[in-house]
Amino acid sequence: MTAQGNDHSSFGRVEADGTVYVRIGDEERVVGQYPEGTPEEALAFYTKRYEGLAFEVQLVEQRVRSEAMSPDEATASIARISEQLVEPHAVGDITALLARLNSLKPVIGIQREKRRAERSAKVEESRTRKNAIVTEAEKIAAGTDWRNGANRLRDLLAEWKDLPRLEKAADDELWHRFSGARTTYTRARKAHFAVVSEQRDGARVIKERLVTEAEALAGSTDWGGTATQYRNLMSAWKAAGPAPKDIDDALWKRFRGAQDTFFGARDADNAKLDEEFAANAVVKEAILVEAEALLPITDLPAAKKAFRDIAERWEAAGKVPRDQIKSLEARIRKVETEIRGLEEDQWKKSDPEKSARADGMVGQLQDAIVKIEADLEKARAAGNAKKVKDLEENLVSRRAFLEMAKKTASEFS
Repeated sequence: MTAQGNDHSSFGRVEADGTVYVRIGDEERVVGQYPEGTPEEALAFYTKRYEGLAFEVQLVEQRVRSEAMSPDEATASIARISEQLVEPHAVGDITALLARLNSLKPVIGIQREKRRAERSAKVEESRTRKNAIVTEAEKIAAGTDWRNGANRLRDLLAEWKDLPRLEKAADDELWHRFSGARTTYTRARKAHFAVVSEQRDGARVIKERLVTEAEALAGSTDWGGTATQYRNLMSAWKAAGPAPKDIDDALWKRFRGAQDTFFGARDADNAKLDEEFAANAVVKEAILVEAEALLPITDLPAAKKAFRDIAERWEAAGKVPRDQIKSLEARIRKVETEIRGLEEDQWKKSDPEKSARADGMVGQLQDAIVKIEADLEKARAAGNAKKVKDLEENLVSRRAFLEMAKKTASEFS
């Protein structure tokens, strides 16, 4: 008995005993039995199953064409649904479902090739990047950037882990180099900081001693000598290098505190002295007015006599406040320098040796000029024009030198 119904049911029929058949091309196959109901109910049951299969096919089509599933996942889904269609337990257009599934296979093939190409490109990108990582790591390992190098190697390791693997031999070879560079750097860094730690421990010992010495000097009133000792201690402190930071900070606080105590007391004492010396500065200002009145010097002997008296009173006036020492001393030295300069000029002019040398030069030049004049007369008489020209030029030069020598000699007369 054949039952007619919707499009799906048109591919099936039901026998009187409830056996249900599906037509696939020119063949019919038994899909099952439904003895308890009517033929219509039997076909409806098996067409429902077909609709379930059709929905699965539709879902696979959508996911394949949208590339929501991988080629391997798509192939597995198609195989699973196709297996259900080999011995179908459903009534409907089985051939159409198989055709739809088969039409997806070329699409999956294209996607597979596309993914293979993408994968290959990513592998090559990974190869390039891993080579760069290895090169950078080896450069870091050869350097001494102990702070930034360690951080950078950690970043490179994290990046390496996110990169796709290469073929085993190539990946292993690059990893061996990268790992070796990290090991080399880590060992060198540990060795460096071991030395630094040892040096800092040595610096700690030295600075502890310097602090003890500085604190022992804090109460001294030997202002000059102790200030020199503190300068020497500071030089030794700088030369010692850094101790461990927390210890270094604590020692420096003590060292600086001892210095501040001493120099604070010295400054207070100097301030008292400056008050006492203020009157001396007033006296020296008045003496300077007398000294500066000697300039410009017109009578050197009188100026020397006056300045000797001024110098004695200057020394007797005593010390002045520290902030006035340089300016006052510069002014009195200017007058002294003027007097000494004039003395030296007079001495140079009266130097008998230089006078004798100047007179001797005048005599030599005069003798040379007489000889050149005689030679010149002879050359003119002989008509030797070239010699005449040379002798005339020589004569002009010698006469110029003679004038200069006479002027020099006159300065000593």
